[in-house]
Amino acid sequence: MKIELRQIIPSPLVELPAEDSQVWRRDVVFEAGRDYLISAASGKGKTSLVSILFGLRKDYSGQVYINNEDIRTYQQQEWTTLRRHTLALVPQGLCLFSHLSGLENIRIKNRLTNHYSESKIQEYLKICGLAEHQHKPAGILSYGQKQRIAIIRALCQPFEFIFLDEAFSHLDIANADIAGNLIKTEAAKHGAGILLTSLSPQAEGFETTLNL
Repeated sequence: MKIELRQIIPSPLVELPAEDSQVWRRDVVFEAGRDYLISAASGKGKTSLVSILFGLRKDYSGQVYINNEDIRTYQQQEWTTLRRHTLALVPQGLCLFSHLSGLENIRIKNRLTNHYSESKIQEYLKICGLAEHQHKPAGILSYGQKQRIAIIRALCQPFEFIFLDEAFSHLDIANADIAGNLIKTEAAKHGAGILLTSLSPQAEGFETTLNL
């Protein structure tokens, strides 16, 4: 899979100076099988970028191509198929159902894809240190625990690219390493790409870092 950005800029950021950006108003290519860290301070458009790539925002100038097709031409059914089989996402806001348990939040996604067995989900919950918290309502979990639930949920599908919007922001180094290794292992199985946005300009093991 190849994602191409051609001179894009979100409409709300059109007045933002972009001379130092390596993404906005540039020609950029993201390829499956590679890892990308998109680094920027708050307000520079990290979530906007992910939302554009995932088809959630259309208020931008320039063009975005997925495998040589302009994503502006996609119909809703095409986006539904992409989001179920090709593009995975951990949104910054996580989008968990607070009244449901962490496990139930994961199962909702997995029922749509039938991607993992229950034993595999339990394995990942254990790896991420969530086994004893899985039946608690998501609303009472810590933000770091919610992030790990959202990461496992995002992995419950085949994908060629996974977008992680500040997905490790509330994780300590040890838990970030565990979650990161889990994501990289799954991405390697699929030959998939990883795109992580972060406030930090550094992340272990990322091949390409771009300043937003």
